[in-house]
Amino acid sequence: MRTTDDWITTPITRDLLRGALDLERTEHGLLPHRLPASARAQNNDGQLAMAESQPSGVRLTLRTRATALELDTLPTKRAYVGAPPRPDGVYDLLVDGRPAGRGSVAGGNTLTIDMTTGTAGVEPGPVGTLRFADLPEGDKDIEIWLPHNETTELVALRTDAPVEPAPDPGRRVWLHHGSSISHGSDAASPTTTWPALAASLGGVELVNLGLGGGALLDPFTARAMRDTPADLISVKIGINVVNADLMRLRAFGPAVHGFLDTIREGHPTAPLLVVSPILCPVHEDTPGPLAPDFTDGGVRFVATGDPAERASGKLTLNVIRDELSRIVTQRAADDENLYHLDGRELYGETDAADLPLPDGIHPDAATHRLIGERFAKLAFADRRAFAG
Repeated sequence: MRTTDDWITTPITRDLLRGALDLERTEHGLLPHRLPASARAQNNDGQLAMAESQPSGVRLTLRTRATALELDTLPTKRAYVGAPPRPDGVYDLLVDGRPAGRGSVAGGNTLTIDMTTGTAGVEPGPVGTLRFADLPEGDKDIEIWLPHNETTELVALRTDAPVEPAPDPGRRVWLHHGSSISHGSDAASPTTTWPALAASLGGVELVNLGLGGGALLDPFTARAMRDTPADLISVKIGINVVNADLMRLRAFGPAVHGFLDTIREGHPTAPLLVVSPILCPVHEDTPGPLAPDFTDGGVRFVATGDPAERASGKLTLNVIRDELSRIVTQRAADDENLYHLDGRELYGETDAADLPLPDGIHPDAATHRLIGERFAKLAFADRRAFAG
């Protein structure tokens, strides 16, 4: 039986992590962030603060001969008043790029959210341990993808052989920004969110700035993208702007221009793909704001705006698609590396009939796979925006 003396404890440092823009030293260990401290300092939205601290696309990357490892973490799990309990977050293990295991960590803090009042409270909980044993013998590259939807403080890493940072794979870096759909919403695991699937199929390294509820054209997010090294960039804009009901058409167009201008300051020639919203019947022609509906014992979302308000500039998904197409066409006359993709090519009317959005807004695991596979074909294929 393995004893405590058999384990080697390795400090968790930046060179063991990919996909995070910042690391915060906490009372317990390290908290990966997907927005830098400068952006977090300008944010006063609790939803965005929660989303950016959930490590979608963030992974530990190791080179080791170890056949067993343990990772101590402090998760923060979410509970919603009036909704069924959420499952524990999932960790995916890859060995030499292939799926090799999956696990969860019990315990941790619990963040209880009341969507009807906008209030939240945290109940502290204990650190837990993730274990993977019976790993292949010999040198190998290991990736542990952290839960995409569960804030995760990294406390300690133990192995039965020394570890070192995994070598740079030399792949292009794809920086993507979007809403909860890009964040991962109801995907089965962190490697099966649609951006993670598309990155795997496209042979690229993912930096995922999908921020649940937070794709709102915030200038600090644009500056974070400007300052993040990347070879390929995409922005998926629309659903949050509608369901938060934060701006009208007059503000939306200039905000998109400003967002793209800022990204171009740091990436003047990188392929930049603007993706409009996937089909979402709730908001196709009905403005926000969005509201939760608990009448059937679960949670669904409904649009509470009036379609007639489009005449006064209220936004719907169809209005946004038209505006994004117009903006990209205008800018592409002077920017040969700017591209547009209609989100309905990723998920459209036929798909909605076969794979309806369970809560009216978010795709399920099967739909994440569909969107990821389609994005890979539409973005990474020859003569497409991200062609090699």
